[in-house]
Amino acid sequence: MGAKLEKIRAGGVCTPKGFRCSAVSCGIKTPDSDKLDLALIVSKHRTVGTAVYTQNEVAAAPVRLSLQYLKTTEPRAVIVNSGNANACTGPAGIEHARKMASATAQALGINRREVQVCSTGIIGVPLPIDRILPRIPELSEKLSEGSDDAARAIMTSDTKPKSIAVKLTVGGESVRIGAIAKGAGMINPQMATMLCFVTTDAAVSKAELVAATREAVDLSFNRISVDGDMSTNDTVVVMANGRAENKPITRNGEGSRAFRDALNFVMLSLAKKIVSDGERVTKMVEVQIRGAGSQIDAERIARAVANSKLVKCSWNGEDPNWGRIIHAVGYSGARVKEEMVDIYFDGVAAAKNGISTNAAIGDLLQVVRKREFTVGIDLNIGKGAYHVYTSDLSPEYVEFNRAEYAAHRQK
Repeated sequence: MGAKLEKIRAGGVCTPKGFRCSAVSCGIKTPDSDKLDLALIVSKHRTVGTAVYTQNEVAAAPVRLSLQYLKTTEPRAVIVNSGNANACTGPAGIEHARKMASATAQALGINRREVQVCSTGIIGVPLPIDRILPRIPELSEKLSEGSDDAARAIMTSDTKPKSIAVKLTVGGESVRIGAIAKGAGMINPQMATMLCFVTTDAAVSKAELVAATREAVDLSFNRISVDGDMSTNDTVVVMANGRAENKPITRNGEGSRAFRDALNFVMLSLAKKIVSDGERVTKMVEVQIRGAGSQIDAERIARAVANSKLVKCSWNGEDPNWGRIIHAVGYSGARVKEEMVDIYFDGVAAAKNGISTNAAIGDLLQVVRKREFTVGIDLNIGKGAYHVYTSDLSPEYVEFNRAEYAAHRQK
């Protein structure tokens, strides 16, 4: 990493200068509950901003509205609810998302199109907009420089809030980047079911912010998988207000690489937290591919292994079953020569040239019993490389999701 980064203890989206946030309970998750489920993030100053949204063809109403707003206006605020995705809710869903934006803009005294709207939770259920709108003025009044409540308010099946902040020097000025994220289930590369909100006080050009965000997302949130499912609501929003007063960072200009490295670090740290906090997971596994015929082939193999239910179940059972791994390599669609494939668990060779190494089972078991380990696969036919972060799949994952939806039906 080119820049010297300082990780800020207990930092989040309010660590950069000029950003504030708040959270309240609307009873979205459970009526008459005091669980936080509505959050607001605001810059006191105008920003340049960008966003990346789900690639699912079935996109939630807030995603479609926010994308429309972003085409013409820089975002200055994010309003986000948890407990209801406002997805597959027809024209009413769009109208409800628009009302959230309008109410937020009115409370803050800004343009409606400066508000990004996000939702996460149950799909196909009308958004309880009548519970949300009356609380938005209170959100505006409660704005502060602490982001803990906002990080908790966006959680759904997460077991813990996810936040981070770092500081670096650009052109002699101190620049800060902060972020919060949520995500635990319905996680799959090409944007996982997650929300991430990033703030920075860096002065940065629009073109550089867009390029840096795309790079960071590709190296983080597009490389994680828990269960192989892609959400309707995925969103990453990045806002930069320039209050660090550094010389503006431009494409390939001074400070560009340092800023990108810091943004990459922030997003990758949160992406790993999402996988580690996956619904009832017990393992986080990095799948490293090298020696493929091309990067495309390396990616195909990495995703096939990361999403294989058989592979993931073997990891949950702490079974170093390399046979399940090589079968996923074979059906990945990549060019493979079976007699040249090597497979490693944390560097311990389980298979060489497509056959067992007869490695000591105790050495392999020692690896897969760990909370985190690496599976390395070398195709030995080219220079293509790729990696993803994934998890195991547990019986508790199935029971948790069955119980979640059974409980929802009873409401």
